[in-house]
Amino acid sequence: MNIAIVKYNAGNVCSVEYALKRLGVEPVLTDDHETLRAADRVIFPGVGEAASTMRHLQSKGLDRLIADLRQPVLGICLGMQLMCNHSEEGDAEGLGIFPVPVLRFIPRQHEDKVPHMGWNTLTQLKGGLFGGVPEESYAYFVHSYYVPLNPATAAVTNHILPFSAALHKDNFYATQFHPEKSGGVGEQILRNFLSM
Repeated sequence: MNIAIVKYNAGNVCSVEYALKRLGVEPVLTDDHETLRAADRVIFPGVGEAASTMRHLQSKGLDRLIADLRQPVLGICLGMQLMCNHSEEGDAEGLGIFPVPVLRFIPRQHEDKVPHMGWNTLTQLKGGLFGGVPEESYAYFVHSYYVPLNPATAAVTNHILPFSAALHKDNFYATQFHPEKSGGVGEQILRNFLSM
């Protein structure tokens, strides 16, 4: 199977590569348009800042390319946020795949921590990405911005308020949490994505 990871100024690429190798897949890290179009699956990872990342994607024409892909695409963390319409982080326009905004967590009481960092449960699981994943499974999150609940929400978690832990629309899948850092649950989610 031909798996491509989108190469850009993202911070968690190595952990995604290692997670795929543990599943017996040798991914290619690339920003080459033809390689990305020809891949069986594309992973759009991300740890970074939305506005500067969008500028980088635009400079390489990757913003239009990702939105036009027809094979299964998985966005992770910032990758998921950039697949939305707009992010409050740096007032950044997104790819518009999911027609929802990305908002900053606003603490409501003293114990509300931002960024949201650590393990949290996944509920209201929908779609093939979560086959074999039990309700209330734990996944690993690190983020200061969130996607509100919307018709594309495929999993829910709660930190300060309920929000989208995952999204799904057509051939596009996305997780706010890091499957590559979420142990056996994350491994199952990646395996499900690879088998779609």
